[in-house]
Amino acid sequence: MGQQEKVATSLAGTVSEEISASLAPVDAELERRYPGDPGTRQPVHTVYVPGDAFAADTLRTWGDQALALLDEHAPDASSFAAVLGLADDLAEPVHSRVRAKLEREPIEDLRVDFEDGYGPRPDAEEDAAAARAARLIAEAYRNGTAAPYMGIRMKCMEAPVRDRGIRTLDVFLTGLMEAGGLPDGLVLTLPKVTYPEQVGAFVRLLEAFEKVHGLDAGRLGFEIQIETSQSILATDGTATVARMIQAAEGRATGLHYGTFDYSACLGVSAAYQASDHPAADHAKAIMQVAAAGTGVRVSDGSTNVLPVGPTAKVHDAWRLHYGLTRRALSRAYYQGWDMHPGHIPTRYAAVFAFYREGFEQAAGRLARYANRAGGDVMDEPATAKALSGYLLRGLDCGALDIAEVARLSGLTRADLEGFAAPRRGDLTAAAQ
Repeated sequence: MGQQEKVATSLAGTVSEEISASLAPVDAELERRYPGDPGTRQPVHTVYVPGDAFAADTLRTWGDQALALLDEHAPDASSFAAVLGLADDLAEPVHSRVRAKLEREPIEDLRVDFEDGYGPRPDAEEDAAAARAARLIAEAYRNGTAAPYMGIRMKCMEAPVRDRGIRTLDVFLTGLMEAGGLPDGLVLTLPKVTYPEQVGAFVRLLEAFEKVHGLDAGRLGFEIQIETSQSILATDGTATVARMIQAAEGRATGLHYGTFDYSACLGVSAAYQASDHPAADHAKAIMQVAAAGTGVRVSDGSTNVLPVGPTAKVHDAWRLHYGLTRRALSRAYYQGWDMHPGHIPTRYAAVFAFYREGFEQAAGRLARYANRAGGDVMDEPATAKALSGYLLRGLDCGALDIAEVARLSGLTRADLEGFAAPRRGDLTAAAQ
């Protein structure tokens, strides 16, 4: 041990106390507005099924149709890899995991659609469809056949359809309550939001339902669909989407980009309406920054090019969807929409390839960080958070197994969760 250093200070202890007192409101504001990611599973996609088409066997039907498409157009690992351009070492693991996923859990998040995919119907017909959706979803959760997340997309809060949307939501939620209560995986989607006041009105609606049924305040959360230019930029030049998150009063769980409505709103020609259009990139970048740290997650949109017809056309559609999904993942959009059973093989292929091709490096880097072993990359706490989040997302969707991650990292899932969700003060202190 060397000579003990003499420590001297100049400031009175009251200086620190006064500064802390002056920043107390800011500290509280940071905790309220930026609680961080909730640490729960995020589905890799959302599937929309019209209210009149949703049935008790919808999930299984989608899985079976997706498997049939694979059998017909890419029956083995090598042919599937050739279509998508997968590396040789990924071909078999990705193909086998995609098939297993389609057999075990073909859909991670399903939304019964009462908006664009359903359209205007007689009130009695929509009432019956909403009640039926509630009954079928409640039954699915009871018998273990539900997707991890399920719910409805109602009509928006604009005047022409507002009453109809409110009634549909009421019928659906009341049906769930009468069938035994709200399932843990329940998700509600509010579309075509243009003003923060519409979000605030939806919050009041959910508060009213909670009070009627004696539910805990805040039990009902919801996603906000970003489908209009006004939801990105307000007339005063501010980012509307940031104000929407605050208007949700902690109930917002996600921001979902609506590829085609948003593109049309900006006048993009139909042939160029896609999730990789510059207008889409701009909107999603604003959404991403507005949501960062708030606990609200961002979802990409969809492609309307369907994998149907002869094999050559199916392969073209698969390559397009795979490429768009991989592009989204690299931009940290870990969720998207799928519109057809033929999309889910390439959704899972893209997701599984993304996590499998990088997990060995991520696990190794995190292990070196955890053991303070150094290496050729100097990682910081924020990077450890990103590395563990990457591994956890891979585990949640089935791309990775905890045994192989533990073998390479020496870490348990609890260890990964600890690195993925440090407290704000822990990040600051560890970086110093």
